[in-house]
Amino acid sequence: MSRRVVRQSKFRHVFGQAAKADQAYEDIRVSKVTWDSSFCAVNPKFLAIIVEAGGGGAFIVLPLAKTGRVDKNYPLVTGHTAPVLDIDWCPHNDNVIASASDDTTIMVWQIPDYTPVRNITEPVITLEGHSKRVGILSWHPTARNVLLSAGGDNVIIIWNVGTGEVLLSLDDMHPDVIHSVCWNSNGSLLATTCKDKTLRIIDPRKGQVVAERFAAHEGMRPMRAVFTRQGHIFTTGFTRMSQRELGLWDPNNFEEPVALQEMDTSNGVLLPFYDPDSSIVYLCGKGDSSIRYFEITEEPPFVHYLNTFSSKEPQRGMGFMPKRGLDVSKCEIARFYKLHERKCEPIIMTVPRKSDLFQDDLYPDTPGPEPALEADEWLSGQDAEPVLISLRDGYVPPKHRELRVSKRNILDVRPPAGPRRSQSASDTPLAQQHTLETLLEEIKALRERVQAQEQRITALENMLCELVDGTD
Repeated sequence: MSRRVVRQSKFRHVFGQAAKADQAYEDIRVSKVTWDSSFCAVNPKFLAIIVEAGGGGAFIVLPLAKTGRVDKNYPLVTGHTAPVLDIDWCPHNDNVIASASDDTTIMVWQIPDYTPVRNITEPVITLEGHSKRVGILSWHPTARNVLLSAGGDNVIIIWNVGTGEVLLSLDDMHPDVIHSVCWNSNGSLLATTCKDKTLRIIDPRKGQVVAERFAAHEGMRPMRAVFTRQGHIFTTGFTRMSQRELGLWDPNNFEEPVALQEMDTSNGVLLPFYDPDSSIVYLCGKGDSSIRYFEITEEPPFVHYLNTFSSKEPQRGMGFMPKRGLDVSKCEIARFYKLHERKCEPIIMTVPRKSDLFQDDLYPDTPGPEPALEADEWLSGQDAEPVLISLRDGYVPPKHRELRVSKRNILDVRPPAGPRRSQSASDTPLAQQHTLETLLEEIKALRERVQAQEQRITALENMLCELVDGTD
């Protein structure tokens, strides 16, 4: 009998390549805050990076096509009064991003498709509920406008961004600092890791810990966890001797790991980026100069090492492009945005193929930008898998989705239900009417702002006159 020595896998030859120099984003002052988040978020339209900012917190948002040297006066998104610690793009609206800060607030921003002339300083909504800094953000994968935040107060809050309301507050489950939070594919469960060395699986709507494992990794340094497509939990952590370690766990049987592998000795926390379409997990350590990747399968040893992408410079952070933002014509299966001290460099992971045709086996249908549920449906107990799209013809991001201001749901972009009553509205196409409404709202808001500024100027002039008179 011939024995197969080499494991068969279409991902065995995946290779990473840094983009050409002119495809990088230069002259960006990446944040120096010592916080274990990725400092970078990317979607098919924009690249967002947390940057150094005097007297507050800021991040920069660049259109993906705006490569090369970034003007030092390029507008920032500023509004926080302390450093920004985490940012996350909404999966259902490519123009909406949330930011979390040391100032205890979360702000949700609408980013225009055009380049703004000055800093964006007005968030769509500010969410206030944490008593200490907020360091983790994660949008719900399938429900519209549902955002999770975790803070230094050891509390997880789930928000309806559209109304600014707290949907759920999980405040008595973690006795210490929360290191990571991850939704499963349909957003029915959470996997969390905590400084108390416990890995927990939580049903947020029941407010219950459904499974937990103490010391999944025995070291004291931070642990990370992500759900896999099969419902297992992939973890990264440290051994008691401070060696970095990865693990795979079955939540139905937390006693023994499905797989546990030691890796190397290094201080950097390993950030896992998991792609459910290919079942590949990419490990990027802060301060490392490499990205290691592994394939997770149903056969022993379950976590199979594939390869390592190495470069000379260490990474300050890393952004991971959603599948719909990749170039399928080049067999690209992942794209990272690696942060250096002063620049951001795309790194492209490719499966070598000779054919130019669309590769069905590399690109199964993948989650698209449409939510499967409304926030109140999810809260009432409904679950739904993500709404999938095909990448056969490539993915074109939809045009700027305007905010329709409504007390109930300010990020809802769908037209109102039912016919309009006024004659003019019924004669105007919905999209145009939508823009007219938005423009009128913006003009009104600007007028009010100008009026307030004028009143302020008048008050200051009066004060000046009084001071001058007093001096005389």
